[in-house]
Amino acid sequence: MSRIHRSILFSAGERYGSFIFFFFSIAILSRLLTPEQTGIYTAIAALTALANTPAEFGGAGYIIQKQVLSEPDIRTAFTINFAISAAVAAALFLSRDAIATFYGLEGLKDGIGVSALSFLLLPFSSTISALLRREMAFDTVAQCNLVANFVTAATSVALAASGAGFMGPVIGTVAGNAALVALFIAFQRNLRIFLPSFVGYRDVIAFGAYSSGVAIINVFYQMSPQLILGRVLNFTAVGLYGRAISVTQIFDKLIMQVLGPVIMPAIFDQTRAGGDLKQIYLVGIELLSAVQWPFLIFLAFMAEPIVLIWLGPQWIQIVTLVQFICVASLSLFAASLTYPVLVAVGRVRDSLVSSFISLPPSLLMILIASFFSVQAVAFSTLFALPLQAGVAIYFISQRLDIRPAELLRATAKSAIVAGCCTAAILLGIFISNVSGSGRIAELIGVGLLGVMGWLAGLFLTGHPLWEHICWASNKGWLAASQFFLRDGAIPLKEKSPPAEPS
Repeated sequence: MSRIHRSILFSAGERYGSFIFFFFSIAILSRLLTPEQTGIYTAIAALTALANTPAEFGGAGYIIQKQVLSEPDIRTAFTINFAISAAVAAALFLSRDAIATFYGLEGLKDGIGVSALSFLLLPFSSTISALLRREMAFDTVAQCNLVANFVTAATSVALAASGAGFMGPVIGTVAGNAALVALFIAFQRNLRIFLPSFVGYRDVIAFGAYSSGVAIINVFYQMSPQLILGRVLNFTAVGLYGRAISVTQIFDKLIMQVLGPVIMPAIFDQTRAGGDLKQIYLVGIELLSAVQWPFLIFLAFMAEPIVLIWLGPQWIQIVTLVQFICVASLSLFAASLTYPVLVAVGRVRDSLVSSFISLPPSLLMILIASFFSVQAVAFSTLFALPLQAGVAIYFISQRLDIRPAELLRATAKSAIVAGCCTAAILLGIFISNVSGSGRIAELIGVGLLGVMGWLAGLFLTGHPLWEHICWASNKGWLAASQFFLRDGAIPLKEKSPPAEPS
């Protein structure tokens, strides 16, 4: 098994395990907390995420992309990261009264004060995680993250059930971050990397300035609906929009968060080995679009049963929101590759420029829509997300000399696959309506037909993803056979792996 396939395997184990904690904790919390309480926690999480972006200052990205990394480089990245994190934590803590007054909600003060503690923990975990990811040691990362996510979910649910309200998940998040730091340090053991250093600080700051600039403006855009809705409408609207985002992020939780930690190290690993970055990018979007498009289409059609089964009847209002955001997100098939590819070609500045071009108009759309309704905010994503995707692809195409015809060829088979999957989903919905099956049976039946249509589309088009699925299936069969035949007492022929996916 190649390093990249092995890394994806461990990353998948971690993310799917974490998704189980996420799935059940959200299901329980959605029944323990009201939409308003959920909205308050969502607003606190949005503020924390926004404040954390400059605190990270590109430390993890700098460690991963550095061609030759020394211990002084690591110490300098950590020192700068920690100094900024501590300053942000202090600023957030001292401004908690003003923020609570701005939103007219006293409870925000306690939540923000507790959340500020995480900023003192994150530099430790992000530094060690970056080192492990650089070395493709995703088995260790997976173990630590799984335990930390369990601590977060268990603490959040236990406190919410005891009557802590929105403070339950706030405290749970801090507890999970503390557990993650403890676990990473137990594995790392080399505490010298946390000693202060400013050797080569100019390189860290030069990289971090652009990297953090990109992250700040993107996170601000992602969190802006929650922050704007809390001020213009109410925290119930924030809760509804936040839960809609949770549903539409199922794809990210199941797929992109598996590949996300691997993408940047894998791209640098292949480019250092002399790989063609243009080909890596085109193959990447071909594989990603074949998975993302069918998944989002299924999610849009099945939004109502998913919401009712997972979150409960009190969240039925978010079905339309989920559908709008799913359709808009179809345009983001190449989003996860944009930043790593631009960093790989030494044009991280382009990420910042493209963000400044596309995100301000997108933010204006959200602001205008928020004066109407939360549904209008979700509807605005149908225009905002394609704009962002188009600008990013334009910059990538300029740097890698990619012509529109090449992009069309890279996604043509995926479009056919998505069409086959859609036809199967519509057939499943028709059968369900005729038979009058229940919500769970409908979800399972349509899901199975959708998967069959997806696989048929991959096979009929000869999509490259089909080759990877066949190889993975062969590896699973081989491992099972060797286990039952006493570790290969009978020789089994193993197929060669397909070309490494980017």
